[in-house]
Amino acid sequence: MEYSASPTRYDFMKYNYAGKSGLKIPAVQLGMWYNFGRDADFENCKKMIFTAFDNGITMFDLANNYCNSTAEFVAGEILTKHMSKYRDQYLVTSKAGYYDWEGPYGEWGSKKSVIASLDKSLKKTGLEYFDLFYSHRFDPNTPLEETINALCDAVHQGKILYLGVSNYTGENAQKAFEIAKARHVPLIVNQIRYNIFDRRTEALGTQDTEDLSLVCYSPLEQGLLSGKYLGGIPQDSRAGKKTNIWLTDEVVKKRVGAVKKLCEIAASKSATLPQFAIKWLLQRRRVASVIMGASSPGQIADCAKAPSCPDITPEELALVDETVKGLFIERI
Repeated sequence: MEYSASPTRYDFMKYNYAGKSGLKIPAVQLGMWYNFGRDADFENCKKMIFTAFDNGITMFDLANNYCNSTAEFVAGEILTKHMSKYRDQYLVTSKAGYYDWEGPYGEWGSKKSVIASLDKSLKKTGLEYFDLFYSHRFDPNTPLEETINALCDAVHQGKILYLGVSNYTGENAQKAFEIAKARHVPLIVNQIRYNIFDRRTEALGTQDTEDLSLVCYSPLEQGLLSGKYLGGIPQDSRAGKKTNIWLTDEVVKKRVGAVKKLCEIAASKSATLPQFAIKWLLQRRRVASVIMGASSPGQIADCAKAPSCPDITPEELALVDETVKGLFIERI
């Protein structure tokens, strides 16, 4: 059956301007770091993307190496075969910079690497262009001018509409912005890891770049802020699989008490914990959008409501800080 989007999909989602551009991006977007690989349930992947779009989530976040470099194939098949008639209504992003293929050109920020990665990603997705394309990480061994100018060339060639950086300090993100501005190319966002438990970005100047908005990933700290670990660690969870350096038994057990308190604060506002965690981010300085990961359509529908939740008061924000004091994630 052909997919037809919900006619009410734009009624509740909030959209914010990205940087100083005219592009509005949804306050919540769907990330495909996990659960969209070729080993995933394809029908469930379709349902998740459809559910996201039906709830006003118009932005889908990919990277060349997500899901062992297969997420772009899966997402691309769904978007081009089942949602092509809505192509002007959604944004697709991808990234280059982390390891994707063997040899000296399969990662980092040389012109050779980022252009090869971009072209591979376009072929994998079957798309003619990316709405937003990121330099996935700062390369200390390549001149920043080389990396950003290569991506500016791709914008002028029509392969990309907007540029972004990811995991950059505020200083390097601003430098990237200035390089792109000189080429008359809109570099509009810095995508960073940020959540109630992970505040490291606050010391890196990312919130001081007036020309760039922030897009935040890992808003639920790999599921810790979903509430799923309150009754123990399920074997099929990320923590239970013991392969995630961010979510070890020690990390979970040390923070369960704080998560329970955060659940109480969220409930007092008639919000689920994931909604509360996303709303918390949306109230941070410069944050325009939050990327959520999901394994089911229900999770997506729940998180899509976060922007409409009541604002968190200054007193509640202070209570959150007191609750997680001394429990911040420090691992790089």
